[in-house]
Amino acid sequence: MIEVNHITKRFGKVTAVDDFTLDINRGSVLGIVGSNGGGKSTLLRILSGVFDADSGEVKINGQNIYNNPSVKGECFFIPDFPYFSNSATLENTAYLYRSLYPNWNENAFRQFCSVFPIDPDAKIIDMSKGMQRQAALILAISTCPRYLLLDEIFDGLDPVVRRLVKKILIDNVSANDMTVVIASHNLRELEELCDRICLIHKGKLLLEREIDEIKLGLRKVQVAFTEVPDNSFFEEINVINLWRNGNIFNLTIRGTEDEFMPKLEERKPLYISAVPMTLEEIFISEMGAAGYDAENII
Repeated sequence: MIEVNHITKRFGKVTAVDDFTLDINRGSVLGIVGSNGGGKSTLLRILSGVFDADSGEVKINGQNIYNNPSVKGECFFIPDFPYFSNSATLENTAYLYRSLYPNWNENAFRQFCSVFPIDPDAKIIDMSKGMQRQAALILAISTCPRYLLLDEIFDGLDPVVRRLVKKILIDNVSANDMTVVIASHNLRELEELCDRICLIHKGKLLLEREIDEIKLGLRKVQVAFTEVPDNSFFEEINVINLWRNGNIFNLTIRGTEDEFMPKLEERKPLYISAVPMTLEEIFISEMGAAGYDAENII
């Protein structure tokens, strides 16, 4: 388990992470979402022990991670721009990692080299950004980390490779009880992968939800009324966002269809349709209801 307790990190006058608290359960996949410059990358560097927080602490399995080699050895962090030396290839980096990581899995490494479109003897520094990310992920998963921290891992990957990366991550979480933390500015990439999502803006945790809880909690409804109800009706059925064009209403409703559909049908509408919302739509609605301009955050 990763425990993040009231951490703050400043760079000069800029507060990159501001009194951030969060628990990350073992064997889960957490998505950290926010705009560029929102604090995602700094947070990951603190979680991995690269940076020390100015205040607060990060504990993994009850131990502080900063300056703790035994705890750091259970983590693998892939930054937004993975670093490789000028001569690094997958093969010679794997040779080095075999001596550094006691849980190195040679069979997994060979398997990943066969499924990813990468020449293991080619210089990684000469590869595209997307290929460098693939190389970093092959090496990371082969070390069999307990905690894998990923910064914008899907950036620069084509759709086929993205699906492959998601499958590998899901398989390793399931088989090895690995914990994955992924920072991204793209909610769509995380929707089918994560158990939980948190939203960070200007270094602060604005929102944190279980994916299943989010999807069960809100519905998008379009309805055409014969007679337009008054505002008290919309309050009664827990409408949190409303857009109207004449007698046609697009509603975001908090609750289950069993709760609100009978009340809508009592109004004998000309037309009614309830559809699931995407994760991005849900977050925009939640943030709007909380008074934030979500379009500038997500």
